[in-house]
Amino acid sequence: MPDAGTVADATAARARSRPPLHGLVTACHPVPAVAVTLLTTVLAASAGQDARGCALVAAAVLAGQLSVGWCNDAVDARRDRAAGRYGKPVVSGAVGVTTVRAASLVALALSVPLSLACGALAGTVHLLGVGAAWAYNLGVKATVLSWLPYAIGFAALPAFVALGLPGSPWPATWVVAAGALLGVGAHLGNVLPDIASDRATGVRGWPQRLGPARVRLLMPVPLVMASAVLALGGPGPRGVVGPAALAVAALTAVGGALAGRRRAGVPFLASIVVAGIDVAMLVWRGAALT
Repeated sequence: MPDAGTVADATAARARSRPPLHGLVTACHPVPAVAVTLLTTVLAASAGQDARGCALVAAAVLAGQLSVGWCNDAVDARRDRAAGRYGKPVVSGAVGVTTVRAASLVALALSVPLSLACGALAGTVHLLGVGAAWAYNLGVKATVLSWLPYAIGFAALPAFVALGLPGSPWPATWVVAAGALLGVGAHLGNVLPDIASDRATGVRGWPQRLGPARVRLLMPVPLVMASAVLALGGPGPRGVVGPAALAVAALTAVGGALAGRRRAGVPFLASIVVAGIDVAMLVWRGAALT
């Protein structure tokens, strides 16, 4: 069986054989970045935003997500090396930490005018969510409040969409609450595979203190609660759509947590799928965000 050094050398060799742009794209955490951007844009379109408004929402959210993803890999580079995370682009040598850090700052700078172009209040709320994610990367992740930036960031997205509508209507509390619950579930699913290595490198956030067994049991709870709020709360027809979507979301969340024992990345993907189900449910019901 190959040792860690052999695996690291092989991974680094493969990484260096690819174009530098590949490493930069991988370092931005493309799956969650694209998923969050797409779901928020769909939410904006369903809320009544025109093509220009949807394009601005998509650009602002994507810039914010790129900045957060690159910031994460730049800040965690030393810890990732210590934990032997050879799949990380910076650790493998696919892209330099200086390049990733610079890209994160450029994306952050772009997110400011793009967010504010959607409206001063809407843009401020979105930037608050981006700022919370940066705070997580820069140190909150290692505290018992590690869940809070995720809750703020996810709650900010439907608020950003609602406040960007004509007249800047205040977002419905139940939709914002569901976003916050989704964020907590996503946090648990995202951290679950790395709890052991995080503990070894000194990261003692909320999930690391709970331990993998408890996190696996707890993760579906906020995800299902978010779906329940969206299925049963607010205006709009319910019929069988709400309960059916809630059942599918619950099965997805629980199944993802159980599958995480063998496939480390499944719990976080499950949280993204639940978010997609929730957005689809809102669109189907035609429930207003305000």
